[in-house]
Amino acid sequence: MDTKLRYGFRDTKLVQAKVRQIQKLVTRPWAIMEICGGQTHSIKKFGLDQLLPPEIEFIHGPGCPVCVTSLELIDKALQIAALPNVIFTSYGDMLRVPGSKGDLFSVKANGGDVRVVYSPLDSLKIAQENPRKEVVFFAIGFETTAPANAMSVLQAEAMGINNFSLLVSHVCVPPAMRAILNSPSNRVQGFLAAGHVCTVMGYWEYIPIAEEYRVPIVVTGFEPLDILEGVYRVVRQLEGGTHEVENAYSRLVTYEGNQAAQKVIQQVFEVCDRKWRGIGTIPKSGWKLRDVYLKFDAEHRFDTHSIETQESPLCIAGLVLQGLKKPYECSAFGTLCTPQNPLGATMVSSEGACAAYYLYSRNLESPKMNHV
Repeated sequence: MDTKLRYGFRDTKLVQAKVRQIQKLVTRPWAIMEICGGQTHSIKKFGLDQLLPPEIEFIHGPGCPVCVTSLELIDKALQIAALPNVIFTSYGDMLRVPGSKGDLFSVKANGGDVRVVYSPLDSLKIAQENPRKEVVFFAIGFETTAPANAMSVLQAEAMGINNFSLLVSHVCVPPAMRAILNSPSNRVQGFLAAGHVCTVMGYWEYIPIAEEYRVPIVVTGFEPLDILEGVYRVVRQLEGGTHEVENAYSRLVTYEGNQAAQKVIQQVFEVCDRKWRGIGTIPKSGWKLRDVYLKFDAEHRFDTHSIETQESPLCIAGLVLQGLKKPYECSAFGTLCTPQNPLGATMVSSEGACAAYYLYSRNLESPKMNHV
């Protein structure tokens, strides 16, 4: 984003004016879930939860792909990365996510060839340069990263690169929203939908959810004014008793989304059930490689079936990801669990809720203590 434009969305006077609009609008308590971990970090970094009236509660959703990648898949990654003939490639966030026994950094320290890359195409180049090695890319993410991962498979096939594979951990937002709304302990009354996901997928998938569950959904960006505009529109609907999907991020998001990207995703991937870390299996909430591309599937290529997993008994990341607990309610938060020594993925990821609280408000017992 252009620097001048970006800082316009952080303008203090405009932010204060939008907060006053929300203050005039709200008459009772409302619980709003922001889907994306990037939005969570913006909320905490800019103190938006402190600026808003106490009636507005943010519930932090499971919108961090690093955090929701299942423990089983992390352990499979560790097993594959430790193999002598493998170059294991991943985004940097994943290297410190704890598995049952260690993380990818510990595999690297023990001699494994683990490398940080910025895209799956970087991994494809490594495979091209190392034809006698098996190169595996840890393909995590929501719908946002799926097009590039799909393209890497098509490119590998076109170039005849057979020593390249993906360890796939793709998850999808709409099924997770349904799982949250179906939970007996659900408290969410409105959603701020993730703008970057909707840039790819559009927001047509959210309309049936809004209608079925009678819940307002507003597509929202990541700057302070973006988030406050999203909150304003959700509260306006809640106060008025309506439940529609609105697009507050129209500078990037359209109703239908990026149809070329969707076509590539559908060509390479198919819908599957997916296990989410700390949450469990959500039906039809993920993507896996289609059978025609099975030779590029790392789980198929390597024997990773005998995996036993065990989460830390002290970690409540699963409850945080479901919006049932705030990070500061964990007995290990900021003491036994820190970004340097994490017990769970939510403390490691740059989009994790625990990391956001640790960075920006770990001295607050409650998000509303310093309300202004």
